[in-house]
Amino acid sequence: MTPILFTATTKPDEARDFYTQVMGFALTEDSPFSLSFDACGTMLRVQKVQDFTPLPFTLFGWQVDDIAAKIDELHGRGAVFERFDFMGQDERGVWTAADGAKVAWFKDPDGNTLSLSEFG
Repeated sequence: MTPILFTATTKPDEARDFYTQVMGFALTEDSPFSLSFDACGTMLRVQKVQDFTPLPFTLFGWQVDDIAAKIDELHGRGAVFERFDFMGQDERGVWTAADGAKVAWFKDPDGNTLSLSEFG
């Protein structure tokens, strides 16, 4: 079996631009019902819906080898990284866990929380 990621959008044009231009994913389909992308070898289907409320937690994320470099790359393409006063994040918005894992969060145009993680 091969996993497929799903999310939804009420802003398909903005979602298409975000996932292609900011995230760098190839658009593989734009149908009346959804957008499909190649998200680093995994299909991401963004369903076109009339109403949508994003979940209050991380929807999905990506493991990276160098979180600072990836943040700089995505920020340069328009990603805005979240800051949480209670988390003690660094200047890029990276939170470091007790075990050394590093995490940063950002949102897509519909408010879905996405993340980057670097494990030591």
